[in-house]
Amino acid sequence: MKVALTYNLKKKDASKPADYFSECDSKETVNRIISALENKGHSVEAIDVEYPTLFSYFKNNRVDMVFNIAEGKQGRFRESEVPAVLDYLNIPYTGSNTFSLALALNKALTKKILKAENIPTPNFQLFVKGDEELSRELKFPLIVKPNCEGSAKGINKTNVVNNKEDLFKKVKECINVYKQEALVEEFIEGKELTVGILENGKAIALPILEIDFSSCKNSGEYFYSWRMKEYQGNSELGLVPTFYCPARLDKEIEDKVKEVALRTHRAVGCLDISRTDIRLDKFNVPYVLEINPLPGLDPKESNFPLMAYAAGMKYEDLIETILISASERKRLNCLIP
Repeated sequence: MKVALTYNLKKKDASKPADYFSECDSKETVNRIISALENKGHSVEAIDVEYPTLFSYFKNNRVDMVFNIAEGKQGRFRESEVPAVLDYLNIPYTGSNTFSLALALNKALTKKILKAENIPTPNFQLFVKGDEELSRELKFPLIVKPNCEGSAKGINKTNVVNNKEDLFKKVKECINVYKQEALVEEFIEGKELTVGILENGKAIALPILEIDFSSCKNSGEYFYSWRMKEYQGNSELGLVPTFYCPARLDKEIEDKVKEVALRTHRAVGCLDISRTDIRLDKFNVPYVLEINPLPGLDPKESNFPLMAYAAGMKYEDLIETILISASERKRLNCLIP
């Protein structure tokens, strides 16, 4: 199969916020995906979507499938940019479609759908200007997040607030820096879990990954902040969480968490792959924080491959499964009259 790999590379730009390129991939990840596909017998060409070659490449080159890990260039619908181009050119690609990618990047809109589907998610309020009155339904502690960002961008230990003064200070900061609405939601105390969904004929939940932050006390970070994700494993900064995969859960709770992740995957309309972040409260209620239809595939550091490894998969098998799932969907669509 002739495959084009579409991606964005991490960069350094002093004119941008420190977390601006956090969603993008490293050259090492791009090379590992290329190697995995080639080891499975595919021919691969990598296309950096930051350059204006995207349209000209697909205009002049026929491919059987695009393996898409591109985050897009900018804006609140950026993850949909490359799939939208591919849809226009009628070129099949791996992963979710334009609608699901745009939806999932909008945290508040996603949470409305989850609530409509009776999927537990923390109570929330969206702040557009920053001077709205706080809903009486919300209980402190609260956490403030940019509404349309991924990779924990804009989130650090000061985003968890316990009073109105700190709340509105952080809300206004979030709106001013990220030029978008601020999402405020109740902070759920409890186990941090993430669940990978992989489609291979049908959608299945991989072994649940538990992230234990009790070893990170010196850093002051006790949840997945941007610093935690960016510098994970740095002992000098105290950013050394402990991972348990499978998570330390009894079978009944494990099944409940996996079912919630599967329902979230379907509610958002994800395809091939997704990763759902969940907090398990003291009553063992699994609250969905957000879903990522385009999870990281760094073979050493990303959560999704870690869960695949726990399921007995090799990295090459994971990449091939994603590709085959998309190929089968293409085949079935061709059979529809």
